[in-house]
Amino acid sequence: MKLMKVLIVGSGGREHAIAWSVAKSPKVDKIYCAPGNAGISEYAECVPIGAMEFEKLADFAGEHDVDLTIIGMDDPLVGGVVDVFEARGLKVFGPRKNAAILEGSKAFSKDLMKKYGIPTAGYENFDDPQKALEYLHTQAKFPIVLKADGLALGKGVLICNTLEEAEAGVKEIMEDKKFGSAGNTMVIEKFMTGREVSVLSFVDGKTIRTMTSAQDHKRAMDGDKGLNTGGMGTFSPSPFYTEEVDEFCKKHIYQATVDAMAAEDRPFVGIIFFGLMLTAEGPKVLEYNARFGDPEAQVVLPRMKNDIIEVMEACVNGTLDQVELEFEDNAAVCVVLASEGYPVKYEKGIPMYGFENFKDKDGYYCFHAGTKFQDEQIVTNGGRVLGITAKGKTLKEARKNAYAATEWIQFANKYMRHDIGKAIDEA
Repeated sequence: MKLMKVLIVGSGGREHAIAWSVAKSPKVDKIYCAPGNAGISEYAECVPIGAMEFEKLADFAGEHDVDLTIIGMDDPLVGGVVDVFEARGLKVFGPRKNAAILEGSKAFSKDLMKKYGIPTAGYENFDDPQKALEYLHTQAKFPIVLKADGLALGKGVLICNTLEEAEAGVKEIMEDKKFGSAGNTMVIEKFMTGREVSVLSFVDGKTIRTMTSAQDHKRAMDGDKGLNTGGMGTFSPSPFYTEEVDEFCKKHIYQATVDAMAAEDRPFVGIIFFGLMLTAEGPKVLEYNARFGDPEAQVVLPRMKNDIIEVMEACVNGTLDQVELEFEDNAAVCVVLASEGYPVKYEKGIPMYGFENFKDKDGYYCFHAGTKFQDEQIVTNGGRVLGITAKGKTLKEARKNAYAATEWIQFANKYMRHDIGKAIDEA
């Protein structure tokens, strides 16, 4: 059997978790990552090509006889990197541009759910700020949710409790363009209450296989206070994702979404991330993503028993119906170590110590997000710096282990939440 060469595109904790998974596959003997980070370099040769440099990435894959390219990030997927690779006959894992719109446009995904009867919150789409304000004055029931249509690093969502807040939100998104062109169109959505759960899935265009559930913590500070971030920590599985919930979602959400995309002539191949809200009326879709969540990947992949390369190849080849996903009967918790001041203003380039503490420790992982090498020393290079993940027999044990492991790493402006997975103590 000829061993494979794999290229991973991205530079975050999610890509580190993917690289770690790929490195375990007996089918692979060489991994590249573009652009990668300090932690990924343990498994992969990092190459200085940006995630949005599609032609250069495809040139590299062609020149180095790469057998499979895995796209980790949302921006290149929505921008059409997969189409560039496919046009050259290169094997690539991820949705084409016309399918990645599932994440790239909130207005598209809401319209799709409405058309195919997939449960979600009531909403209206607006591309004129005056019309949006008129709607808020005449029809809106508060609290209400405003969402920038396009990609905004997980931050383009505002929950408004009053008309004044909503007016300010319309100005922020549509007039001041705080999230850039992502705010050209805006969705105004009914506010839903309940537990949030994330379910990741592999899709081959027609078949879907869901992974174990997870739950993310988006707010910067303890007690879910502070600004929205890309995610401050996560746990898996969610105790609130019961067999009844799973049955309902299988019947009304998961396959229905894959079928809807196929019916629209946008067959989806890759990862669909279902952001769900478990409401009093049943589970509803909050949002879709077209790739692994970050930090959800850091708790889901360490629990997966399958060879990730076999699963991804089955997706690309359209044979996912022959694969059954298997997960360990345990739990995992990830606590993000961030730079003090994230997500607003923070220093970079601060030396970090203690990585050797993770060597040969089974069930403990240090996934790098914002790191780089500077004079052979690992330094901080972002707001979210590391994802410290630990497994345990139970969620409580995994949580205890993860927080213990956060002490193994030191850097001057280290910041974290202390209540990741606290909900599991109440479950």
